[in-house]
Amino acid sequence: MPSAADALAALRAAGARDGAPDLARRRALLGKLAAVLLRRADDVAAAIDADYGGRSPEETLLAEVKLVVDAARHAARYLARWARPSRVAVPFPFLPARAWQEPVPKGVIGIMAPWNYPLQLALLPAVDALAAGNRIVVKPSEATPRTAALLEALLAEALGADIARVVQGGPDIAADFAAQPWDHLVFTGGTETGRRVMEAAAANLTPLTLELGGKCPALILPGADLARAAQAILAGKAVNAGQTCIAPDTVLLVGHRREDFAAACRATGIGLPETAVVNDRQAARLAGICAGAALTPLAEPGPGRRQSLALAEAPPGHPLHEAELFGPVLAVQPLPDLAAAIGWIAGRPPPLAIYLFDATAAEREAIAAGTRSGAIIEGRCLEYAAFPGLAFGGVGASGFGRRNGEAGFREFSNLRARVAHGGWSLSRLLDPPRTERAKALVRRILR
Repeated sequence: MPSAADALAALRAAGARDGAPDLARRRALLGKLAAVLLRRADDVAAAIDADYGGRSPEETLLAEVKLVVDAARHAARYLARWARPSRVAVPFPFLPARAWQEPVPKGVIGIMAPWNYPLQLALLPAVDALAAGNRIVVKPSEATPRTAALLEALLAEALGADIARVVQGGPDIAADFAAQPWDHLVFTGGTETGRRVMEAAAANLTPLTLELGGKCPALILPGADLARAAQAILAGKAVNAGQTCIAPDTVLLVGHRREDFAAACRATGIGLPETAVVNDRQAARLAGICAGAALTPLAEPGPGRRQSLALAEAPPGHPLHEAELFGPVLAVQPLPDLAAAIGWIAGRPPPLAIYLFDATAAEREAIAAGTRSGAIIEGRCLEYAAFPGLAFGGVGASGFGRRNGEAGFREFSNLRARVAHGGWSLSRLLDPPRTERAKALVRRILR
């Protein structure tokens, strides 16, 4: 099995031999990736279903295959515009110089993907990196081995070994992967692992994109329609059994009773996700967080690890209020007013997303001014991640850097400055050796 160092060396050699892919080849690679994914979509659904012990094929087709295909097509469509050099104004004393900026590829990008969306979260950053003209090495999660093997085959077919490689293995391989001198490293996963990845990358001064997590709150404000809010929140929570970094984690009830919200949740009919908790380890982690909390299941559990959605409440200081749930449990926290809700959010690490339901203009602005997050979304949950042109990422403990669309293209590009000086300019009057007149001119300029 080739190591991360072997893969990096092979792609650096390919880059030295062939140079960075030009725009035409980048578009062709993106198109081939989309075509291969569409043709092998059922294979992807089967592999992830087997890895999970029960994963909704519709969720896989939409959230894994469709998102990546849309991203690849979007990048191919707008690539020429993103890659266009931009003129920069030149100060008068330096005229007739010309100045411009051009995005150039960084080189070889390392991508460390998690298990919760094992195809999507490997290939969305790959699309951005390819659009920017880079080569990629992907480290899939060992928790989804069938998907990892399929991903390796898909990338070999779509991109070829001179553009993309896959490195498989467990934690030791992942640690070695993070320690390689990539031209940029992408990690998606938990915050604690993200800290270790950042520490490993620091030794090589490797630039990073971190997509982590956090407790994404859903604020149901006093003027909200509870039925509509409950429908939107549970629809988002049920996707992938809540194992989504941007899933609603805690519902902040402002001006509503918990009993009324629970009744609205039961009335939606959304109770049993179509996807299982991925493995026994994750099920045990979730059970540990919820130990001692009051749980209200919204349905009977399904076979295997298919757990029903449950509303959860616990006293202050309970782990339910601090740890990211990342599963089919939705914490509920009644609060007296908007100020308390803003304080709840501001008192925790900034999340990837804050979801608002029926906020007034004044409430919306107060929340935006009083909190930090990667996104503020109104009326629905999760769906904004399917907008291929919308920058996606976190803040602080929920990560940094941006992917998707032009933001992702720029994340994996270096903005190189270019200047072409003319034969003469006023600035040459200040060249050494300076006369007394030139020295006086320097002081005059400073006035």
